[in-house]
Amino acid sequence: MNSWVFIFPWMWLLLPPLLYCLYRCKVAIRQHYFPHLHFFTKLNKWRNFEWLLKALAVTLMVGALATPIMIDYSDPRNRNGVDIVLSIDGSGSMNASGFGEEGNQASRFEIVQKIASDFVMKRASDNIGVVEFGDFAFIASPITYEKEIIAQMIGYLSYGMAGQNTAIGEGIAMGVRALRDSKAASKVIILLTDGEHNSGSISPKEAVEMVKKEHIRLYTIGIGPKGEFDNALLEQLARDGSGKFFAATNAKELQEVYDEIDTMERSRIKSAHNVLEEHYFQWLLAPVLFLLMWLTWRRRGVL
Repeated sequence: MNSWVFIFPWMWLLLPPLLYCLYRCKVAIRQHYFPHLHFFTKLNKWRNFEWLLKALAVTLMVGALATPIMIDYSDPRNRNGVDIVLSIDGSGSMNASGFGEEGNQASRFEIVQKIASDFVMKRASDNIGVVEFGDFAFIASPITYEKEIIAQMIGYLSYGMAGQNTAIGEGIAMGVRALRDSKAASKVIILLTDGEHNSGSISPKEAVEMVKKEHIRLYTIGIGPKGEFDNALLEQLARDGSGKFFAATNAKELQEVYDEIDTMERSRIKSAHNVLEEHYFQWLLAPVLFLLMWLTWRRRGVL
């Protein structure tokens, strides 16, 4: 949604006195000897038309001084939403197939990439970042509103980039780090894993304390057959992180999980003053220049 506004609207107060002066103030008259008096009527008509053109020029100049701009409220920098970090398990077990539909040999990681990318593109009003974890965790994409870049970055990831094991505590802690500079009123980490915590220097308990300290909501998703991931741990982490635990045994259920998370409440992002403004004063000044040039030329021709 776009909106027209004037930066200096009070400049319009200059218009009435200027138009009044243009109408009432006398212009010094130069004497000319002209024998054909019957042309005077046409000259008076030209005078009235000339005054209208002058009034138009003055109005446009005052409008330019008021500085019209268009604000694009649909731009991501002028939005409502939450700051979200997708913390994705990239351990060796994510290379297992059989998570998709029958006959689909794509790995768990490839299916998660597609569903996570689709989720990102739906969240037009949010800032999103991506973390991948294995033996350790790293920020694959910092918090940003550039959804196309985030989706591309998710596509560039692969399992094993952070090692073969599953450091759930590291995955949560790195998500907290990615959100540390966020000014949003609502901050969320969505952690997805198909295994049990077995690596890293930060325990899940320590990581969830960091989540609570930063007032972040933690959603946890366990994927794969029941018994492969630590159901009790993920449920406890989500409960302590004021979020919710989900389990998905196939791609369809995982899609439903992300669809449910997509319905989360939204709140105003308190970011730095960053409004997309487009100035249009030059479009008012351009016709003024041509009007003045034409009036000058026409007046010289008449006089």
